[in-house]
Amino acid sequence: MRNSAPISIKPRFTALPPLALYIHFPWCEKKCPYCDFNSHQIKPQTSAGPTGAAGFDESRYIRALLADLESELPRVWGRLVHSIFIGGGTPSLLSPEGMNTLLSAIRARITLEPGAEITMEANPGSVEAEKFAGFAQCGINRVSLGIQSFQDQQLQALGRIHHGVQAQQAIEIALKHFAAVNLDVMYGLPNQSLAAAKADVEMALSFQTPHLSFYNLTLEPNTYFATFPPNLPDEDTIDLIFEQNLALLTQAGYTRYEVSAYTKKDQECKHNLNYWRFGDYIGIGAGAHGKISFPDKVTRTVRERHPEIYMQAMETGGHALVESREIAPSDLPFEFMLNGLRLTAGVPTSTFTERTGLPLSVIAKPLALACQKGLLDDNPTRLMATEQGLRYLNNLQELFLT
Repeated sequence: MRNSAPISIKPRFTALPPLALYIHFPWCEKKCPYCDFNSHQIKPQTSAGPTGAAGFDESRYIRALLADLESELPRVWGRLVHSIFIGGGTPSLLSPEGMNTLLSAIRARITLEPGAEITMEANPGSVEAEKFAGFAQCGINRVSLGIQSFQDQQLQALGRIHHGVQAQQAIEIALKHFAAVNLDVMYGLPNQSLAAAKADVEMALSFQTPHLSFYNLTLEPNTYFATFPPNLPDEDTIDLIFEQNLALLTQAGYTRYEVSAYTKKDQECKHNLNYWRFGDYIGIGAGAHGKISFPDKVTRTVRERHPEIYMQAMETGGHALVESREIAPSDLPFEFMLNGLRLTAGVPTSTFTERTGLPLSVIAKPLALACQKGLLDDNPTRLMATEQGLRYLNNLQELFLT
């Protein structure tokens, strides 16, 4: 390895990364006690309150989103958008008509890659599932269902509003309308046993969806569970559950391609791959984050979190940015590694320079140390965590903080 170079140099890009679009929908029927995303429980509609389905003004929010997108266009003019991800919150609370209005207007404002992946997050509630045919007709071609568990007792402990049978019914409906379906399932749940975790995996596998995500429940700051923590399994039990999950998924023909994501052949989530490969993305909507590269810098943006303040800002012809900053060159290596090392196959070494605009020499010392500790594969053509590195991913990523 060459000696490390100072990171006072400015990044220089010969080509800009792929570009995606993230749209945030900030409402839910109920706030889950473990959730730290920007989501707000919908208040009951009153005669003096907002209009629209379930107490939020759908048309008003869509207008705000489109105004927000238009404010970003000068920063990305002429660039092709490869994927769209509509997250939340619960985007499936939108009506199919509203979704069609939104997507049609987006297509009129940006150049979208033919056949681009367009993902919508959805909850398994019966009302949302009944809309799936309409969502498919307006261009959604991938749906990610927040199942979390198939067991009623666990769902109740997690504060979910659906039950296990509803989850199964929603999956069956989704598979009729979308070729690409992902199931989000959690493990390490309150008082969860090895057998109960296995039952959830086996039920998820029975639907043979092309993509599965398995997340370990963690107690995030500023959540109800952080203040009133439930009785979670100990670390040894969680490790056993993970190993059991991995074995079952591997036997069923799924490949673990990211820390928490499993896929059948060629069914990876393209939008998330763009994140993990340190690609660019426009972020619109209340609380949305964005990342845009320029020939000599990388920038990040953050929108106002509160939906009402966000909409008012867009309605008055202003903007809803609460933060817009250039990423310091010294921070780019860590931000790149924070994402790229989540992929089990890592990324080509050349991707570091392509996406940060910096020479690989700036991380020579932490690369050598990571290899020495057995956390990073010593293949000079790839930046890839070892099995031990994936297990202790935080420790590996922290080596690139300095």
